[in-house]
Amino acid sequence: MDYRNLGASGLKVPVLSFGTGTFGGEGPLFSAWGNSDAKQARRLIDICLDAGANLFDSADVYSSGPAETVLGEAIKGRRDTVLISTKTSLPMGDGPNDAGSSQARLLRSVDAALTRLQTDYIDILQLHAFDAHTPIEEVLYTLDSLVRAGKLRYVGVSNFAGWQVMKSLAIARQYGWPRYVVHQVYYSLVGRDYEGELMPLGLDQGVGAMVWSPLGWGRLTGKIRRGQPLPQGSRLHETAQWGPPVEEDRLYRVVDALEVVAAETGKSVPQIAIAWLLARPTVSSVIIGARNEAQLIDNLGAVGWTLTPQQIQRLDAASAVTPAYPYYPYHIQEGFKRLNPPPV
Repeated sequence: MDYRNLGASGLKVPVLSFGTGTFGGEGPLFSAWGNSDAKQARRLIDICLDAGANLFDSADVYSSGPAETVLGEAIKGRRDTVLISTKTSLPMGDGPNDAGSSQARLLRSVDAALTRLQTDYIDILQLHAFDAHTPIEEVLYTLDSLVRAGKLRYVGVSNFAGWQVMKSLAIARQYGWPRYVVHQVYYSLVGRDYEGELMPLGLDQGVGAMVWSPLGWGRLTGKIRRGQPLPQGSRLHETAQWGPPVEEDRLYRVVDALEVVAAETGKSVPQIAIAWLLARPTVSSVIIGARNEAQLIDNLGAVGWTLTPQQIQRLDAASAVTPAYPYYPYHIQEGFKRLNPPPV
């Protein structure tokens, strides 16, 4: 396993981390993802740790709490050997203070997560969404107090817009509060919007990416092929409406290219898709998920080798999309390239 700094911080994280959305399995979305109990989760964590993947990502909203509870049980007795990343801000109830990032919500949410995880600190806390109803100063002041209290080590965000991240970083610098060092983002061969604004921001400001859904919401597992119906066991039957949309023609262009590269390398389609992400700028860690040991072992096989430049070029071309404004007009795009050379 390779390790990278989490953004501009000094924390070393594995390039592959494990997502616990399959733990607990409560509710229509998360029950379709998986329902690992503590015993099953412990076995998956054993496999991760044997491979050097010691970062485990969760959220209070995953099964409305049980995912964190199962993770806490599964790591009992070995807290010092793992890194825990979790998230809060999405609704956990119908009350007026059951969502968002207010001081009241954050203090209560962090304490509840600590109880479920059976620990006294969280390595990385990420705000799961931007809260437009709470002043950024209130959010950052509260995170600062939690870091000073020893309950949090590092802070970050998830699913923020570029201006929301940048404004937060500027305010954190102004007051000397903890700065966001990680942005948990959707990024895949069929979802490259991250590259437009958030990736350049991450490069400039030292905000590393933790990538969620690297297989395009289950579309790049190698089971979906042109001209064939969805496999019977695909979770897309039940969860497609919640995932990021993908144009069908583009999906099959990417799938075709993945199959060609998989045949050339002898690797699986998911391994190729994850390896492509690991070669992208700003990516600190790719979050893999698995409902069983076979899926997990296959995903862990995405490290220890690299794609050739020609293979990366093939995947780039198959997954390319017209950039959003202000990047798409030719004269602006060419001027942007001259002023902003690609990272080496």
